[in-house]
Amino acid sequence: MATFPPYPTYPPQPPHPGGPAGRALGHAHWWQRRGVRYGALSTLLALSGLVILALVRQQTGTEGFLVGLGLAVLPVPLLIAAFRWLDRVAPGPWRNLLFSFAWGACAAALIAIVANSFATRWIATATADPSSADTLGATVIAPVVEESAKAAAVLLVFLFRRRDFTGIVDGVVIAGITATGFAFTENILYLGTAFGTDQLTGDRGIASVTAATFFVRVIMSPFAHPLFTVLSGIGFGLAATAADRQHARRVLIPLCGLLLAMGMHAMWNGSSTFGEFGFFAVYAVFMVPAFGLLTWLVIWTRQRELRTVREELPAYAAAGWLTPAEPFALGSMRARRLARDYAAHHYGKPAAQAVLQYEAYATSLAFLRHRGRRGRAGADFSVRERELLAELWNRREIAGPALGYAARATAPPVPVMAPPWPMPGAYGAYGAHGAHGYPGYQAGPYPAYNPYQS
Repeated sequence: MATFPPYPTYPPQPPHPGGPAGRALGHAHWWQRRGVRYGALSTLLALSGLVILALVRQQTGTEGFLVGLGLAVLPVPLLIAAFRWLDRVAPGPWRNLLFSFAWGACAAALIAIVANSFATRWIATATADPSSADTLGATVIAPVVEESAKAAAVLLVFLFRRRDFTGIVDGVVIAGITATGFAFTENILYLGTAFGTDQLTGDRGIASVTAATFFVRVIMSPFAHPLFTVLSGIGFGLAATAADRQHARRVLIPLCGLLLAMGMHAMWNGSSTFGEFGFFAVYAVFMVPAFGLLTWLVIWTRQRELRTVREELPAYAAAGWLTPAEPFALGSMRARRLARDYAAHHYGKPAAQAVLQYEAYATSLAFLRHRGRRGRAGADFSVRERELLAELWNRREIAGPALGYAARATAPPVPVMAPPWPMPGAYGAYGAHGAHGYPGYQAGPYPAYNPYQS
C-alpha cells in the first residue's frame, strides 16, 4: 500500500466543507458532536472528582486530607515527566494525558473505593470473618477492580482517539499517566488516614505511621501502580499494531495484558502474607527486576520508533516533499532539539513551535507509512497521508532550514584516508606554490562528505 508517495505538484488541500465529508459532518446527530461529547465527559469526571473528594475527606478529616494531599503530590511531577520523556518521539496531545490523569484520580478511584468497600463488607457478612475478608479483598477483589477501572481509560483512548494510539509507547504513556492519577488519590487516602492515626496515638517524627507510609508508598514504590497498569497499556499497544482484520489479536492481547496486571497487583498486595519480610522479598526479587525489564522495553521501543522515522521518510524526500537532510534530523532527538533552538534563536518562539509541530506531523507520517507497508493501515490511509503532507507543506519554509542546520550539526563524521599517491593541489605534489602555480594554495586531504548537507 502506498509504496511510492505522490510528488508535490501543488500544496495538498483538506476536504472542502461543501463536499461529501463536510455535508456528513453538518448533518451529524447532536450526540455525535464533539462539544457534546466533551461536555458529557468533563461533567462525568468533575462529578466523580467531587464525590471522591468528599469520601476521602470523610475518612481522613480536613487536616489529614491536607497533609495527605501535600505529601501525595510529590511524586506526581516526576512520574509525569518520565512518561512525557518516553513520548517525545511522537508526543500525543495534552488532552489525552489530562483525560487519563483525571480518569485515574477521579473515576477509577471512585469505582475502586466503592466496589472494594462493598465487596469486602459483603464477604465479611457472608463468612463472618472480617480479617479473612480484608485479606481476600486486598489480594483478589482490589486487583481486579482497580486494574479494570484504570484499563478503562486506555480502552477509551484506544477506541475514540485511534489516530493518537499507534503503538506500545502510546499504550505505556496513557496507562502510566492513568495509574499516576489513581495512585495520587489513593496516597491521599492512605497518608491522611496514617496522619489521623498519629494524631490519636501521639506519634511523631520517623517513628510515626505517617513517615512509614510515606516511605513505603512514595519513596520505595511510587512506580507500583504505573508498573501494574503499564502491562495493560502494552497489550493495547500491541493490539494497535495489528491489522483491522486481526480481530482475535486485537481482543486477546489487551485481555492478557490486563490479566498480567491483575496478577502482579495481587502479588504485590499479598506480599505481607509471605512472612515478616515478605514485602521486601517481593520488592527486591520481583518488583525491581520487573520494573527494570519494562523500562528497558519501552526505551528500546522508543529507539525503534526513531529508526522507523529514519527508514520511512526517505521515500518522501525522494518524492520532493522533504529535503534529503530531514529524515536523518527527524530520526535524532538531539537534531530535533537543535532545530527547535535554531528556529527560536533566529525567528522566535512561534517558529520553534512550528518546527515542533512539523516534527510531530513528520513522525506521524512515518508511522502511517510503516503501517501501510505492512498492510496494517486503515481505509483512510490516503486521506490521512494527504492531511499530514498538507501540514508539513504549510510549515516547510521555517522547518526546512532549521532541520537542515540540525542535520549538518549532528551528522556523524565520515573518515577519509589520504590516498597513497600524489594528489593534484596537495602540498608537496606541485611544490610550495601549489597547483598550477597559484601561490599559497595548499589543499590537504579531501573533506569528509556529508550526505545530509543540502
